Amino acid sequence: MTTLAPDWVQTTRFRAYGPRQIDEIAARYGLTDEFRDSLRRISLVLPFRVNEYVLSQLVDWGNIPEDPVFQMVFPQRGMITADDERLLAGLLDEGAPTARIADAVRDIRARLNPHPSGQKELNVPRLDDVPLAGVQHKYRETVLYFPANGQSCHAYCTYCFRWAQFVGDADLRFAARDPGQLIAYLRRHPHVSDVLVTGGDPLVMSTNRLHDHVLPLLGVDTVRTVRVGTKSLAYWPQRFTTDKDADDVLRLFEEVVASGRTLAVMAHFSHPRELETDLARRALARVRATGALVYGQAPLIARVNDDARTWTRLWRAELSAGVVPYYLFVERDTGPHDYFKVRLARAVDIFHKAYRELPGLARTVRGPVMSATAGKVVVDGVEYTNRRKYFRLRLLQARNPSLVGRPFRAHYSDSAAWLDDLELDADTPADIAAALLTAPTGGH
Repeated sequence: MTTLAPDWVQTTRFRAYGPRQIDEIAARYGLTDEFRDSLRRISLVLPFRVNEYVLSQLVDWGNIPEDPVFQMVFPQRGMITADDERLLAGLLDEGAPTARIADAVRDIRARLNPHPSGQKELNVPRLDDVPLAGVQHKYRETVLYFPANGQSCHAYCTYCFRWAQFVGDADLRFAARDPGQLIAYLRRHPHVSDVLVTGGDPLVMSTNRLHDHVLPLLGVDTVRTVRVGTKSLAYWPQRFTTDKDADDVLRLFEEVVASGRTLAVMAHFSHPRELETDLARRALARVRATGALVYGQAPLIARVNDDARTWTRLWRAELSAGVVPYYLFVERDTGPHDYFKVRLARAVDIFHKAYRELPGLARTVRGPVMSATAGKVVVDGVEYTNRRKYFRLRLLQARNPSLVGRPFRAHYSDSAAWLDDLELDADTPADIAAALLTAPTGGH
């Protein structure tokens, strides 16, 4: 059922709440002292940010802590180890020096695999032998661009695989001050047709700043698709309705479309509730009216959306709102992975049960997909051959384009939650096996 937000939510200016407002949130919503103190400790390690719209319109405060949106935006006990939380509690209780606490936090973060799948080691391109700041190039046709001013979000998802972007450590961030190096790189690599402007969330930027990062792309003839990755349609739809430059951002979208390019808004919807508010529906309608295409994608997350009915509802809601269901991802092996991971066998079962309930137009969605070092690996299903049980897999996208679409098998495992947990079949082609088994130190 569509929920109409009160007038003050529809027109209010954006206000973020973070670690400094934990007491205020706890008092307002009756959070226990135990949860408040745990949140304070865990948010030293993992990013915490929420806003008024999420708090008042998306969280079901009558179902705490089990509520899926509450799990999505509030760091929970179990997201770091009990030993690490006890360590932080002791340091805080004894009034330890800031530097000592920072050292402990840094050590904990380093053990959370902050840059999975070789992002720093394998994805950063070079121009005249100089690494490009704020750029990743993993697949032949697509470059990712991280504008420095867009490296935050309207609210942070606790499961986000890019959590390291948001913790204030410059060594962990991808960020470009301007698109100059990117444009030079694109001119030398005409095979790149797609640029994904990402973060963080580039739509936290003012339209003027977004304009400065996006419009130069239109001067490169070989760039035919501009993608914008964003959670704003779910977490702050006012960006397209009542923000002071909401109309300006829509005009920017129209300008990209008028140039003859495809503008694809890669929207991150994790739960059907995010599409049920009147504000979200109006924001989507305004975005689609610019000529932009909107695609929906999200990971499968324990405690948030790990059942088939939720995904069926989500994909049907996307379809009715004009969003193309695109990807169901497997949660990456980073951050609080053990808290959110779903076994691959269960992920396959959830995906197929949900997919069977969809009308044909919603069967554009693909999954479950792992964004691994070699590329995007989809688990197509489970098969039985020669009295053995296998996962049937395929590379949807790959660093090596010759591997795209190639099927292979791995021995079935009831406990595996990521590609590294699987044993490849002995008959796996050598080039696929080599690509899948190659991982940088500390990566997966």
